[in-house]
Amino acid sequence: MKLVQTINALRAELEPLRKGGKTIGLVPTMGALHAGHASLVKRAVAENDVVVVSDFVNPTQFNDKNDLLKYPRTLDADCKLLEACGAAYVFAPSVEEIYPEPDTRTFSYPPLDTVMEGKYRPGHFNGVCQIVSKLFLIVEPTRAYFGEKDFQQLAIVREMVRKYPFDLQIVGCPIVREDDGLALSSRNARLDSVQRRQAVQISKALFTSVDYGKTHVLSETKRFVEDSIGRAEGLRLEYFEIVDGNTLQPVHAWDESDYIVGCITVFCGDVRLIDNIKYKYKE
Repeated sequence: MKLVQTINALRAELEPLRKGGKTIGLVPTMGALHAGHASLVKRAVAENDVVVVSDFVNPTQFNDKNDLLKYPRTLDADCKLLEACGAAYVFAPSVEEIYPEPDTRTFSYPPLDTVMEGKYRPGHFNGVCQIVSKLFLIVEPTRAYFGEKDFQQLAIVREMVRKYPFDLQIVGCPIVREDDGLALSSRNARLDSVQRRQAVQISKALFTSVDYGKTHVLSETKRFVEDSIGRAEGLRLEYFEIVDGNTLQPVHAWDESDYIVGCITVFCGDVRLIDNIKYKYKE
């Protein structure tokens, strides 16, 4: 595995592989890698000849500068994990390498990016699209892999690929959870032992609501989750929305869509955690 830190060096590595007909998988990450990332990389390795993993904390997607400063950075540990997973290249550029000048491009995909995270983190998805589009242009991957934990992000990246002339496949991968149900996240590293025990109430509420929803109307199920988080010590609900899995717009009855997802964001102390659960889904 090679650690590459400049765009030109990465392109020089990949160009002969691409010309030789090799398929290239890309896994965009912000580092602080865990087993959830490892699952993406392993799938990419299984489905492509060569895999590139980006390890870059992208400043343009943080609307809270404090959050950017606190975001964990663990490149050495990340490289060990990625090598064990079979990645060929780790792309870990500096901010100056990616943004030699400010990126003034604007990406707008309403209504996908105006609800939930888009409402509470203005500018976040524009920053996501800025960095992901840059990575697509640099790597020119055959396939790119994203986790379903960032459900809204995945929907917006898919839309960006549809609107922009990118010739690649977007692959969504299932949420990976701890044994007790907590969705894996780089932000979990910021939880102390007490908060870690409190945080599991998020996934517990979601899992319980799936069965609850089988015998209750949608509005009651939404209130059940909101009340569950409201009663949980140490947690503060930012939002919980039950939406159409394709449009991300709120649904108000179980028969409104064949694809219904509950998306939640909760603060545990000052750590912002997201999760989601499928209520209805057809392959």
